[in-house]
Amino acid sequence: MSIDIETARRVAKLARIRVEEPDLPKLAGQLNDIVSFMEQLNEVDVTGIEPMTSVTPMRLKRRADVVTDGNIQAQVLKNAPDAREGFFAVPKVVE
Repeated sequence: MSIDIETARRVAKLARIRVEEPDLPKLAGQLNDIVSFMEQLNEVDVTGIEPMTSVTPMRLKRRADVVTDGNIQAQVLKNAPDAREGFFAVPKVVE
């Protein structure tokens, strides 16, 4: 597959990238390099290889999914710049 200047112009337009007319041949060449690399990757035999998301096996830390009543209102409101009657107080924005 080869990308010509007209295709590069269309790709730039679709990507909302302004490319000056003299730079279009360079963009077409770069896009051709990308496509040829992708074609090289398609030649690799990956049968029997399990997909992975990281090069090292990792597992996210998890906490117990336990329902609690919270009961930490005082701790949360301690961080508020202004709290009244057990709620966050914010400036009025609509009159």
